[in-house]
Amino acid sequence: MNFEARVVETDILIVGGGTAGCFSAITIAENSEAKVLIAEKANIKRSGCLAAGVNALNAYIVPGQSPETYLEYVRNDSEAVIREDLVYTIAKRLNSVTHKLEALGLVIQKDEAGNYVSRGTRNIKINGENIKTILSDAVRQHPGITVMNRVNIFDYIVQDQKVIGAYGFSLDEKVLYVITAKAVICSTGGAAGLYRPNNPGFSRHKMWYCPFNTGAGYAMGIRAGAEMTTFEMRFIALRCKDTIAPTGTIAQGVGAKQVNSAGEEYERKYGTLTTANRLYSTIEENKQGRGPCYLKTAGITTNEERELYKAYLNMAPAQTLRWLESENGPASKNVEIEGTEPYIVGGHTASGYWVDTNRGTTLAGLYAAGDVAGGSPQKYVTGCFAEGEIAAFSALHYVAGKSAIVPDHADISAKLADITHFFADEAALYSIEDIEEAMQKTMDVYAGGISTGYSFNKQKLELAERRIKELLAVVRHVKAKDLHELMLIHEVIDRLYVCQVLIRHLEARHETRWHCFQENTDYPERDDEHWLKYINSQFKAGEVKILLRDLIKKDEVYEHQDR
Repeated sequence: MNFEARVVETDILIVGGGTAGCFSAITIAENSEAKVLIAEKANIKRSGCLAAGVNALNAYIVPGQSPETYLEYVRNDSEAVIREDLVYTIAKRLNSVTHKLEALGLVIQKDEAGNYVSRGTRNIKINGENIKTILSDAVRQHPGITVMNRVNIFDYIVQDQKVIGAYGFSLDEKVLYVITAKAVICSTGGAAGLYRPNNPGFSRHKMWYCPFNTGAGYAMGIRAGAEMTTFEMRFIALRCKDTIAPTGTIAQGVGAKQVNSAGEEYERKYGTLTTANRLYSTIEENKQGRGPCYLKTAGITTNEERELYKAYLNMAPAQTLRWLESENGPASKNVEIEGTEPYIVGGHTASGYWVDTNRGTTLAGLYAAGDVAGGSPQKYVTGCFAEGEIAAFSALHYVAGKSAIVPDHADISAKLADITHFFADEAALYSIEDIEEAMQKTMDVYAGGISTGYSFNKQKLELAERRIKELLAVVRHVKAKDLHELMLIHEVIDRLYVCQVLIRHLEARHETRWHCFQENTDYPERDDEHWLKYINSQFKAGEVKILLRDLIKKDEVYEHQDR
């Protein structure tokens, strides 16, 4: 297949048109004359984690709370290993970005006095089925923003240790895009599909996290030598069984407690009520023969049940449909719960790029925002908006007075050869699905998946590491029939790179700090004396090198010293 190389020039390239990416673009357009280009492999109207909508904003400073109390909540929930500077700078912007989104058209529920209706101490209720279309419409209103939909970005352009753009290919025509930019903001989201999922076969994409977020942003940074952080703090969601619908809507909406098959509340038997321990307690109850486990909803009022039906239609309609089809709504029957497969996602945990306070990565010219930026868990939707805003202003400051640089012709030719070799005529021994299935089975069995109760040890991780390296070699010989399959190949390659880094991070932390998220059976206890620090890594010469970094407090302004 013969590809045409097409050079596109912009001031700031945003890779990924999801939550943070759209907000970054709007921020830049409203505060400068800079040209902005969003490259999105789907279509920004319904792409990313907000594609299906959302029924609450889980990060908002409600009356009586403050950025300091939000930081305290995140610190406690994450067992103290967080970038306080990042969390605090996000917390200070949560309300302003919320008001901005409301001004763009988001419906936020209000009481009779006109105040936002809260759901707990940090959340407010919204009618958010169309939240992504509101964002995409706002993007399209700005003449300074160009959107390239259906373009799969697969590598950064790096010269002299600086990111000067990115390579991508069209999903509709045989074009290799060479996008040059004075700065790049990565907002591609986290990584789903690394592990064997709850639902196999045809339903394998029915999962909690967006199945089309494949860790591409992480993988591009890994290959380019960027420093990454805290991949070992995986995220495993506690969800409604089979539909994988969120449980927080029920737990916070009607105050439902977690109960075992005997109707006993069990959460407090397992320590502090953190996000990880809510999952861990459920896994332990099942291991000890007291499952299935449920959210206790039987007996809620008819009005509460009706509100749950409506809330799930905003983000997980399969749950409402299941209740209606079975004629067993939550008022008459408790809701069974289970854990999902693990994900790597910097919006709920702290996995991602190691960034400075201004969201600059260790590669000059590259910024990270949203799920792909590490160090700041529990940012949720509004936290991704806030981080996108911070990255936008930082990128604007960086590009002042700079000119775009076109990469060497030899580099472009090498990238053309790299993508066209997947279309060679000879038959392949393995299909894309074969590689993906082998990867997911390896991660599930040896790197702490569902089948092992999320636990792992050094010997298992060594087996996983060896197998993932083998698959990285094999995947280079997979063949594509068309551009869609070329994208699928790159998605599997990116996942394999993320797996490689994840395994090394899991192996490096010699303690268990987050039950289930990081359940190391060789070191089953938390160890603050030795491991109150960040596990970072850098990919060099085909190997993942582990680095240890000290904790950073909220009043510090962290800058990379060796960039």
